[in-house]
Amino acid sequence: MSQVSVPATGRVQLALNVTDVDRAVEFYSKVFGVEPAKRRPGYANFAIAEPPLKLVLIESSEGGTLNHLGVEVGDTPTVNVATKAFVDAGLTTFEEQGVECCYAKQDKVFVTDPDGAEWEWYTVLDDSDTLVKSTSTCC
Repeated sequence: MSQVSVPATGRVQLALNVTDVDRAVEFYSKVFGVEPAKRRPGYANFAIAEPPLKLVLIESSEGGTLNHLGVEVGDTPTVNVATKAFVDAGLTTFEEQGVECCYAKQDKVFVTDPDGAEWEWYTVLDDSDTLVKSTSTCC
């Protein structure tokens, strides 16, 4: 079996569905000792230094469930290196460039584990006013 050798990562992203984003922000601010890096209606994200984590909260009727997983990297060339590593290892990828999702413009690549959990390797290019896009499972 081929092993994937992806580039050094910035931080793991964990996106959770929550029923009340304000209540969840209050809770996670206390748990991690930081305020959100970004707040929008029904959305918040935390850039946590210790442990290195991008925690994303998305308001949904299915609170307490996983929304998606990801790894935030520093730039598009790093996303491209990850994409090549996945392809070289025989994994199926799905790429998106310049997509607006989770209130950010991003370049990303997705891989799906054997049980259907999607992981995205992504970089943030710019801020955006868009939470959900229609062509992927993001958000």
